[in-house]
Amino acid sequence: MNRSMACFVTIASLAGTSPLVAQGVVIDQGQFEISVNGELVGTEDFVIRRASLGLGAAYFANATISVGPDGSVSRITPLLRALPPEGHAESYQVEVTGQGAMDLRLARSGRRYVATIRSQVGAEDREFQARPETRILDLGVAHHHYFVRDLRIDRPAHVLEPRTRTQHTLTAAERDEEQMEVGPNTIQVRRVDFTSSGGHDRTVWYDRQGRVVRVEIPALQWVAQRTDLVG
Repeated sequence: MNRSMACFVTIASLAGTSPLVAQGVVIDQGQFEISVNGELVGTEDFVIRRASLGLGAAYFANATISVGPDGSVSRITPLLRALPPEGHAESYQVEVTGQGAMDLRLARSGRRYVATIRSQVGAEDREFQARPETRILDLGVAHHHYFVRDLRIDRPAHVLEPRTRTQHTLTAAERDEEQMEVGPNTIQVRRVDFTSSGGHDRTVWYDRQGRVVRVEIPALQWVAQRTDLVG
C-alpha cells in the first residue's frame, strides 16, 4: 500500500468513527466564549471522549466553533483522534465554512503526517514531521489545550497547527495555583504559562480535574473563557 492510499484509509477510518465516539466515556464537555481585543466574537461548544477500540483506547475531541455575528463569519468543526494518556495526535480533520472556508484531512503515516487541504484557492497536499510526542493545537481551538495539561517543564512538546501549516515546540514555563471567578462561583485553578519556539506564547488555566477553564494568547489578544463550570 503506498503512502497516499495509507493516508486515505486512515482518514476514512477517522471519518467513520462516529458510533464509537458516541459510545465513549465523556472526559469533558462544555462551552467557551471567545473574545478578541476584549470583544465577544464567538463560542466554542466541545466534547472530549475516551473510547475503547479494537486496537486499543483513543481520545476523540470534537467541537463546533462559531465566530462572528450569529456565527455568520465562519464556523469551524474540528475532530481530533489522539492516543492516551498524553494525547499524542493520530489523525485530524477540520471543516471551515464561511470566511476562510477549507476542508483539511490529516493522518499519520510513518514518520510524517500527510494532509490534504481543499480551499477556495484549490487543493494541496502537505507533509509535516511526526514525532512520538506530537500534539495538535489548531489555532483558535481552546479545548485542544487539554492535551498539553501535563507537559513537564523540562520536556518541550512538538506541536502542529494544521490550518496555519506550522510546527513548533511548546514548553510549560511556570505553574501557579490561583482562584478564578467563573460565573457566580470562585474555583481553584492551576495556571500554566507556555512558551513557543515559533508559534504564540499562551497561558492556560486548568481546574482540579484538568479541565481547561481559560486560554489567553496575548499576541493575538485572543481569550477563550469557560462558561459552563460551576465549581
